[in-house]
Amino acid sequence: ISLVSLRSVMGTEVFQKMPSKLKLALGQNVSGQPVVADLATMPHLLIAGATGSGKSVCINSIVTCLLCNNTPDDLRLIMVDPKRVELTNFNGIPHLMAPVVVDLERVVGTLRWVVREMDQRYRKFASVGARNIEDYNQRMAAEGEHMPCIVVVIDELADLMMLAPDEVERAVCRIAQMSRATGIHLIIATQRPSVDVVTGLIKANFPARISFAVTSQVDSRVILDMGGAERLLGRGDMLYMASDRASPMRLQGCFVSDRELNRLVRYWKGARTAEVPDLESARPEDFVQRPLWEEMREKATRAHREDDLLERAIEVVRQANRASISLLQRKLRIGYSRAARLIDLLEEKGYVGPPQGGSRAREVLLPPEDEAGATRPHR
Repeated sequence: ISLVSLRSVMGTEVFQKMPSKLKLALGQNVSGQPVVADLATMPHLLIAGATGSGKSVCINSIVTCLLCNNTPDDLRLIMVDPKRVELTNFNGIPHLMAPVVVDLERVVGTLRWVVREMDQRYRKFASVGARNIEDYNQRMAAEGEHMPCIVVVIDELADLMMLAPDEVERAVCRIAQMSRATGIHLIIATQRPSVDVVTGLIKANFPARISFAVTSQVDSRVILDMGGAERLLGRGDMLYMASDRASPMRLQGCFVSDRELNRLVRYWKGARTAEVPDLESARPEDFVQRPLWEEMREKATRAHREDDLLERAIEVVRQANRASISLLQRKLRIGYSRAARLIDLLEEKGYVGPPQGGSRAREVLLPPEDEAGATRPHR
């Protein structure tokens, strides 16, 4: 395997002539020709590979490409690194909207912020009649307003899916489906491309994929829908599935050294004195959310967290004139644990009676006609 430096690919004519500011130098094909891609047309990228296959080096080379071609006026970055060692070197560069997110309890809050930013951008587009971010920037250039692209880099999807699979999958899919016109792009990597991590919904929204060496043909089929990645040699040997190709292309990925990376980071840290656009909705504290694992906290905290479904649960048991866990599961479309907590909360507030024993439903203590006072949970 020959080393392909990032500098050599970025210096080629095909890379230099690509007009997009989100162009990526991926590597060289088996013929030695440079392969470049445009993140704006992908518009999202899914990367998978076993430990030591070159996945993290690929992420570093992609981020380096973006930093070499974009100022903070044009590009802002959000980085999630649960391992705390891969992306934290980029802390301090002016492109970052917040410090690299390393706490898992902040990840879902970060994704929700991205969804809110996407919705806000669509509202701005509608107010001026623009169809996408390029159209918006052209229309607003006379007023001196410029909207930067946002690239969200997540280094390990498996950790996120273990923490909150439903929330993460829902947020990732919504962003992937709708964010292309708003200039928001996702780059997600995982070293465990199993079906419980790279779900069907996630894979369907990421037509552009890169697979490094994986441990089995099953993992290769999950990421590429075909075998082959299990036979790769490692150390940057990869298969690139472009969004407009029916079959993957074999490449030797670009390598960027730690020394080059540190020089680039030092350069941008030194350029922080330049005026950096402060997006009005981009505050680090917006990324913070309540930890998802505080299941055993005090009842008051639990009640506060369930307020969004409590009133609906009261209405369900009042109309059915009976209360059971299975009823709430069916009517509210929630899991057993949450339905059981809601039943306990209803009993605690005096809306339903104690368990009757066996499989009998609980007694409802709310009169059917009382819709004003009794359906309001006590604060």
